[in-house]
Amino acid sequence: MDAALDVLRMIRFTGGIFLDAEFSAPWCVVAQVTPEDCRPFTPVPEGILAYHYVSAGRLLLQVGQGLPVAVPAGHIVLLPRNDSHLLGSELTDHPVSVDQLLQPMSEGGLARIVHGGGGETTRLLCGFLYSETPCVALIGVLPSVMTFDVAEGAARAWIESSFRFAAAELAAGTVRSPALLARLAELLFIEAAQLYLSRLPPEQRAWVGGLRDPFVSRGLAQLHDCPERHWTTQLLARQVGLSRSAFAERFTELVGMPPMRYLAKLRMQAAARRLRESLIPIARIALEAGYESEASFSKAFKRAFGTPPAAWRREQRVLHEADS
Repeated sequence: MDAALDVLRMIRFTGGIFLDAEFSAPWCVVAQVTPEDCRPFTPVPEGILAYHYVSAGRLLLQVGQGLPVAVPAGHIVLLPRNDSHLLGSELTDHPVSVDQLLQPMSEGGLARIVHGGGGETTRLLCGFLYSETPCVALIGVLPSVMTFDVAEGAARAWIESSFRFAAAELAAGTVRSPALLARLAELLFIEAAQLYLSRLPPEQRAWVGGLRDPFVSRGLAQLHDCPERHWTTQLLARQVGLSRSAFAERFTELVGMPPMRYLAKLRMQAAARRLRESLIPIARIALEAGYESEASFSKAFKRAFGTPPAAWRREQRVLHEADS
């Protein structure tokens, strides 16, 4: 974990909270942070991490064809790659765009949304983070959605009290601490990333050591960004600016295995996550994992997990329902 912590400590985020939203059931919206949302706070950033803090009520959130994630009050949900996503008391086929609902930002305040059918109320603080420090490799290995109980981390007392203070300010119609809230969001991302990394089994943390090396880190980012690509060690070395032998040696020393073996494991881990968290057809998951056929993917998956992908997916559903 030391390498990951080193990378996290190097990241210096800038950000802000730009939206105070109040929804009442039933409601469903589609959202994505845009450069225009960030413009009042900072020059337009290239990479954005989005987040929502649920100060009251609860919501469902879904990215793409992933399974919906339930987010109760007191939790923050992070979207490391700022994916377009659905939010709602229930998720429908015809969500309303948040752009149609925004009330203009008042001087010194936040943009507002009040929307819904008049039932149970959910209240959100929505914001963004970005960093000028390259952290592509780290962002690339994080899941598309991360939920975090503000009372769970090491700094839970300060985080919880700060967000409660912010929610009270908003309820009173005042926002006196935007800089504090931006720093709070930065801490929350670091806490959530540390928590996620600490919970990974050792065999899924092999990449952590490579984050210290700029060449290996760039190689990891390439693999995590496009695992389906027909990579070779030679091609990967060319992308990061090293000879094949120098790159392979550095990668193997820091990550603990050669690049192509790491790629094979990465593809299996990504496929398993897609099987567990979505209803995407196995044939499509096989293609996304870089396999030319569902049959070859199924054989590789069974070697890695001991069970064919369809049976493994059913087992994971049963386990998830038992834990719910």
